[in-house]
Amino acid sequence: MLLGRVIGTVTPCVVCEGLQGVPMLLVQPLDSKGKVSGGAIVAADSTRMAGPDEFVYYEGGREAAMALEETFVPVDHTIVGIVDDLHTVQ
Repeated sequence: MLLGRVIGTVTPCVVCEGLQGVPMLLVQPLDSKGKVSGGAIVAADSTRMAGPDEFVYYEGGREAAMALEETFVPVDHTIVGIVDDLHTVQ
C-alpha cells in the first residue's frame, strides 16, 4: 500500500461503466516520512469518505481495479483506506 494526501477532487465529464458514483480524488503521493514524493495522481475513492487534506492509503495497478465493487474497471489507483494519524520515527 502507498501513502498519500488528498489535495483536490476531479469531476469527469464521461464515466466508464462500473465507475458511476465512485468519487475521483487528486492525491499527492508521500514517502514513509510523510514528505511529497512525485507528482499528483487521480485515484478512485473506494471508501467514498476521503476528503481534502486527509491522509489516505491507496493501491496501484491491477490491485487498484480489484479494490472497487465493480472489479477490473479502468483505473490506475484506488484509495482503500483513510489514515487517522501519521507518526514517523526519526
